[in-house]
Amino acid sequence: MNSTVTRKGLLLFALILVLIATGCGAKSSGSIIEGKVNVVTSFYPIYEFAKEIGGEDVNAINLLPVGVEPHDWTPRSQDIVNTSKAQLFLYNGAGLEGWVPNFLKGLDSESGVQAVEVSKGIDLIMTDEEDEHGHGANEAADEHDSEGVTNEDHTDAGDSLHTDPHTWVSPKSAIVMAENIKNSLQKADPAHKEGYEERYNVLADRLKNLDSKFVEELGKLPNKEIVVSHQAFAYLCRDYGLTQHAIMGLSPDAEPRSQDIVDLANTVKEEGIRYIFFEELVSDKLAKTLANEAGVSTMVLNPVEGLTEDQAKANDDYFTLMEKNLQNLILALK
Repeated sequence: MNSTVTRKGLLLFALILVLIATGCGAKSSGSIIEGKVNVVTSFYPIYEFAKEIGGEDVNAINLLPVGVEPHDWTPRSQDIVNTSKAQLFLYNGAGLEGWVPNFLKGLDSESGVQAVEVSKGIDLIMTDEEDEHGHGANEAADEHDSEGVTNEDHTDAGDSLHTDPHTWVSPKSAIVMAENIKNSLQKADPAHKEGYEERYNVLADRLKNLDSKFVEELGKLPNKEIVVSHQAFAYLCRDYGLTQHAIMGLSPDAEPRSQDIVDLANTVKEEGIRYIFFEELVSDKLAKTLANEAGVSTMVLNPVEGLTEDQAKANDDYFTLMEKNLQNLILALK
């Protein structure tokens, strides 16, 4: 009797351990490795750049799981444990990760991890679009936005302005982010400074080539207006001469009013816009609703906030997704 109960108890305990291990495996990109420079990143583009620059000297752990959109995600307790043991924690900043202040407070008091905001140095864009999750709220930066709004202007405007956090969607901004990541790795691990410099230069050259393609290809297109499901393309538009009209605000699940859909449908017809862009990590329902209202088609424009399961299996990355974005923009703006 007792041995039967014991066996059942052990089996139950083993099952719980398996479930826990399975759950953890599905929610993270890795775990701490002793002897490596452990770098925890807040979401996909930073993770990719850190891996590229870090090479074999770095163990990169991405907090955001595959297939998850970053705006509403929040870390788990295990994420705090892993980050406490890491040497670097890299996050975008500019209001993307609203959970970061409390996350940093929750780290082990003896942790030596260095937190780095990799969007530092980018000319941040401010917007008065509503964002129900508060991304970037009251973060009036020293930089100027694409309309020349200064920090003084932000004060005059009150608390209605928000920082647009989608810096990485422009290759020009991605170059700045990559350099910040390189600098943080060199500071954390000066013994491998030259390796980080060499790998950064390779990555920077690829980003510069991508930037040149966007400048050349988009510059010769006759149309410049795009309609997107989620207001994630302001940096891309500013840097390459486009104008975005968004169904939703900075957060991809902010619900628009029915009148907004009607107004956008009118804009689509007036401007001769032929495609409504949607993204794969969130529902395409509103994009299709607008497309049906305006009598046009839909197409993907990826904000590269993360990979879908299929993209991960296909070994897609920042560059393949941005190349697809460029091809889709060319098709839509001919």
